[in-house]
Amino acid sequence: MVDEIVIAEALNHEIRIHAAVSTAMVEAARKAHDSAATCTAALGRTLTVTALLASDLKRPEEHVRVRINGGGPIGTILTEGDGAGNVRGTADHMNLYASRADGHLDVGKVVGNQGTLQVAIDMGLKEPFTGTVLLRSGEIGEDFAAYFLESQQTGSVVSVGVLVDTDSSVRAAGGMIIQLLPGASEETIDIVEAVSQQMKPMSETVNQGITPEELIMSLFPDAEILAHKPLQWHCDCSKEHFSDALASLRESDLEDMIHEDHGAEIICHYCRSRYTFTEEELMRILENKRRAENRKH
Repeated sequence: MVDEIVIAEALNHEIRIHAAVSTAMVEAARKAHDSAATCTAALGRTLTVTALLASDLKRPEEHVRVRINGGGPIGTILTEGDGAGNVRGTADHMNLYASRADGHLDVGKVVGNQGTLQVAIDMGLKEPFTGTVLLRSGEIGEDFAAYFLESQQTGSVVSVGVLVDTDSSVRAAGGMIIQLLPGASEETIDIVEAVSQQMKPMSETVNQGITPEELIMSLFPDAEILAHKPLQWHCDCSKEHFSDALASLRESDLEDMIHEDHGAEIICHYCRSRYTFTEEELMRILENKRRAENRKH
């Protein structure tokens, strides 16, 4: 099944729904980080909700950035999605495994719940819109529901899941956000609550082969599909990007890399791609930096 996001409205246009299948995207993230199962689930859930948030952006260059730190052993989770459906992400420690007594992965244990979830939406204005809330459980879905309620004053149901297979690969991943629109009636609120209580776990639903549109229509038969949007794991890092980063270092640091390290290797923390710079390349960066400084004076 191809990853995608579907956006719809239902119940007399009183609710808005975003649904996604994100299996391939989360599997690409797992491969990039060679992550253990529980960390795959934690990062995958966060990536999926980040993608759903970014699906409302109007332009490819606009971004949503999410930062979660609950004090758990995984450390800080960082994810980013843009208006073109590109998503990437990382966490400090990706080799952790924890499970509950019922055999399910214990995402809340590795994430922790003594910290915050922060969402920054950058639409090219002077400052991004930023909202921060205290974590509720570290299970990700409940925490994002709290973000929508507290930061955006929007009642929401957030369901997100990742099913990891016995070989550590991602068997199924997806998510859904159901949001009440302004003026939603009490009847609509009651229907949404009833639907949320009967929903199956998202990973189980996606594993059955149900598409986002089929899922929406099964829950809300009157839904009007507004858009189908792409979704993929993609990191826009490049050697040129890291060359610019090296140019921002102090001259003494660059000199140490040239004369003591005889080169440099930079690893992108989002996708783990490696970029090697030879002594000659570092010398050119240093010379260009000096010329730029001289022109300023």
